Amino acid sequence: MSESYGEWIARRARPWAAVWAVERLGRALRAIRKKPDPRHVLVALCDHFEPLWSGDPARPGSAPLERGVRRVHAWRRGYPELASRFRDATGRAPRHTFFYPGEQYRSELLEPVAELVERGFGEVEVHLHHADDTADVLAETLRETLTNYSSHGLVPTASGGPRFAFIHGNWCLANARRDGAHCGVDDELAVLHRLGCYADFTFPSAPDETQPVLVNSIYYPRGDVSRRRAHEQGRVVRVGSPPEERLLLITGPLAIGLRRGSGFPLCLDAAALTAKDPATPRRLGRWVDQSVHVKGRSEWVFLKLHTHGAPEREAESLLGAPQARFHAALGELSRQSGTRIHYVTAREMYNVARAAMDGCAGDPSAYFDYEVPPPPRASN
Repeated sequence: MSESYGEWIARRARPWAAVWAVERLGRALRAIRKKPDPRHVLVALCDHFEPLWSGDPARPGSAPLERGVRRVHAWRRGYPELASRFRDATGRAPRHTFFYPGEQYRSELLEPVAELVERGFGEVEVHLHHADDTADVLAETLRETLTNYSSHGLVPTASGGPRFAFIHGNWCLANARRDGAHCGVDDELAVLHRLGCYADFTFPSAPDETQPVLVNSIYYPRGDVSRRRAHEQGRVVRVGSPPEERLLLITGPLAIGLRRGSGFPLCLDAAALTAKDPATPRRLGRWVDQSVHVKGRSEWVFLKLHTHGAPEREAESLLGAPQARFHAALGELSRQSGTRIHYVTAREMYNVARAAMDGCAGDPSAYFDYEVPPPPRASN
């Protein structure tokens, strides 16, 4: 019998289990010594939104255009219906960040998403699958992508140029796989930053081999950013950290939890929302407990989640009852603990991180546009 997905995750998770067992024990001991600070939880759902996803990893953008059109129209119709039912601490509806793949650009696919941006339901950022590439070809591809997205009013500008966030296809940022597949550009971090990328939201990717050692952190890569896997380790930012001339990495929570049922007793939770494993109150508590934050501002917790929301099965979950239950769980967390929930885009999450680094405090909603402004298409 072939190995199930859950069994595969359990097998690949074993090398990480001891690391997070120790980390969780240390976190529990710290919680006993000190009562947690009041929290603001910033929730950003970062969607690797691929309307032409075909189910074939070797041909990721090969679905028929007609199918892609149906998928984006399902989101244009369904997301406002879902989001209008919920509000955060400042009265904003859930906001979705569509990391749209540059190699799948079609005007008729992106424009319905841009209409959601115009209505205040989210923003669009850059996702890219590429392989056997060079820095020059990558730079040209990114410029073309930004030009295409700008034609829909989706790219903000600051300091005289475009600004964007990034998620790498197949998790292979800076040529992260040992075999060099799905990238090819060792100095990718430098190329991205030069073209206006302010932050990367690719990780966590565990149990994939591309997972960096540094987890549950907001950090700048340390040393020469032109080297392969330059993001492997870095300098965790804190209140008082100066901005650096390199892109910031904002990672989602990565945790070890207890598995229900038989088999290996631990599971690896990389904050991925799928139809098979949607967000739940149990997972929400696990993610918040990882306390991803700018050091010295622990009351602002960053909750970066990810999904692949375009395929029909995933869309049905993200636009339907499973995701509605998650938003209800966020509301219940707020009522029970006094935690203030903030729905944010990737750009807004970055801005709050930068504000924290500069020593800002209080309500993080005051800093959603702190450094990088909204895109022209965004609702005011």
